[in-house]
Amino acid sequence: MTVREDAISTLAELRAFVHQTLCEKENLVPEQFRMREMELRRCGQPCGIQFSLFGPRQVRLSAVWAADKNQLYFYDAAGVRFQKLQLRLRFQLDGADGINAA
Repeated sequence: MTVREDAISTLAELRAFVHQTLCEKENLVPEQFRMREMELRRCGQPCGIQFSLFGPRQVRLSAVWAADKNQLYFYDAAGVRFQKLQLRLRFQLDGADGINAA
């Protein structure tokens, strides 16, 4: 499933876009590598999501969605940021397991 950054309107689409982008960076087959995510909190309030993809040979790629700026930051296996995207639609963490488009 190919998701364009300007079409992201749900948490599932955000996850798919991040997974696709991280896999493309290292030429990984998406079906073979799962992605983990962790909710980020500031002062007890949700403020973003960290996505991590573990590939072969201890390769670890990551991305962070910052809720306050509504931006995605992508990091390669060396920890160097390789892409920064401003999302068009504004999201808000709902505290449960998801985000709501605003």
